Amino acid sequence: MRTIAIVNQKGGCGKTTVSINLASALAELGKRTLLVDSDPQSHCAVGLAVPEDQIEQSIYDVLISNSRGEPIRLKEILWQIGDRLELAPASIDLSAFEQQMVGIMERESCLRNVLAEVKGQYDYVVIDCPPAVGLLTFNALRASTDVIVPVETGYFALHGLSKQLETLNILCKRCSQKVNVLVLASMYDIRTKMAREILGELRNHFGDKMFKTVVNFNTKIKEAASFGQPISEYDPASRGQVDFRTLAEELISAEGKGEHHEMVNTLAGQLEKISSTADELLREAKTVSPLMERRAAREPVAISPVEPQPQKPAIAAVTPAVEPKKMQKSIEDIPKIEKPNSATLNEKLSDYYGVTQINDAVMFVSLYPHAKDVYIAGDFNSWHPTKTKMEKVGGSGIWQTKLHLPAGKYRYRLVVDGKWQQDPYNEITEMNPYGDMNSVLEVKK
Repeated sequence: MRTIAIVNQKGGCGKTTVSINLASALAELGKRTLLVDSDPQSHCAVGLAVPEDQIEQSIYDVLISNSRGEPIRLKEILWQIGDRLELAPASIDLSAFEQQMVGIMERESCLRNVLAEVKGQYDYVVIDCPPAVGLLTFNALRASTDVIVPVETGYFALHGLSKQLETLNILCKRCSQKVNVLVLASMYDIRTKMAREILGELRNHFGDKMFKTVVNFNTKIKEAASFGQPISEYDPASRGQVDFRTLAEELISAEGKGEHHEMVNTLAGQLEKISSTADELLREAKTVSPLMERRAAREPVAISPVEPQPQKPAIAAVTPAVEPKKMQKSIEDIPKIEKPNSATLNEKLSDYYGVTQINDAVMFVSLYPHAKDVYIAGDFNSWHPTKTKMEKVGGSGIWQTKLHLPAGKYRYRLVVDGKWQQDPYNEITEMNPYGDMNSVLEVKK
C-alpha cells in the first residue's frame, strides 16, 4: 500500500485539488484508493459533495480514540465516493488535535497506526495535509511512503519551495522516515513568460525528482470543486482530467520498477540554487506586469474603480447589507452567467467572480451551488461570522453582496454554511495568526 502525503505549508497552491483529483484518477484506473482529509477546513468533503451536517464522526475521532481508551475503527467513519474510492473526512475538531494529544506517547504515529489496520485493503492512500507545519503534518509524514509537493509556477511559489523542502528535511530527519519526495508543477499558465521560465528551471534543477506531468491552470477544475465533483465526473473530456489521469499513470508506472528518488536531504542541496534562480528570473524579466510588481513589493492588489467618480466622504462604519431589490439590481453591473456549462464560462469566470470595486462600492461575488448560507467576515465588521450576509441570485448558485467601504486595506474570509474559508476567486492572501489564509483587498478612492 503506497501512502502519499500532499504537502505544502503555503496556502492556495492547490493541495486539496490535487488530493481529490489524484485520488479519483487512481480509482478510475482500477486502484483501490482511500482519501484521508487531515485539514481542519474539511475541504475534501466539500469538494466531493459530502454533507457536512451528516458527518457524525471524522478522522479526528479515530486518531484520538486510542488515547481515550475507546478505539474507533477507520471503516466506521468512511464515506463511499465511488466504486474504488472512499473518503475519511475531516472536521473542525482537528484544529484541537495537537492540544488533545499533549503528553500522549507516540502521538506523531497516530495516523500511521490507524492506516496499518487497513493495510492490504487499499492500493493507494492519499493524505491532504493542512497548510501549516504541526502535529497533523508530522503524522502524515510518519505514515507516508511518498510526498508530493505541489508548486504553483510563480515567483513566490518558487521561493516557497525552498522553505518547504527545508522543512520536510527537518521533519523527516526528526522522525527517521525515508520517503520519496517529488515536486509537482501545478496551476501552470503556459501563456506567461515567468511561468514558462520557472517550469524550465524547476526541471533543470530537480530532474527525476519532479513529475513529468504538469497540471495546467484550468477553470473547469474550479467549477468541478464548486459542484462537489472530481474533474473526472464533471468534465471527463477537459484538459484538467487529462492532466490528472496522466499524473496517476506516471505515479503507477514508477511502482515496482525499483526506482527510488533521492531523499529530502539531497533535495535540500538544491535550495540555495533554486532560490537564487527565482531572484534572477525576476530581475531578468523584460516585461513585468503591475500585479507582479505589487507582489514583489509585498503589497496587496489595489482594486481600481470601473469608472472614475467624484470622491465621496469616507464612511466611518460598514454600511449594512443592502436590500434584496438593490442587490438584484447591482448584479446587472457585471456580465451574467445563465448556466455553469455555457460556452463562454471559461472567459467570464475570472472577470465575474471575486471582488471588484464599482464606482464607490465593492462587489463580492462567488459561486457555491450547494451552500445554504454565505457570509463575509473581515476586519471591516469585527470578523463577525453572521453580520454581513451574501444574497443568492436566483437558482444559479451565485452569491453576491455590495459594501461601501472607506479607502484602505482589508482582510476577510467567507463563512460558507458555518465553515470559514478564504475567497477562492481572490488570489491575494496572507497568513493569519491561526495558520490559515485571509483574503486581502485594497479599496482605492
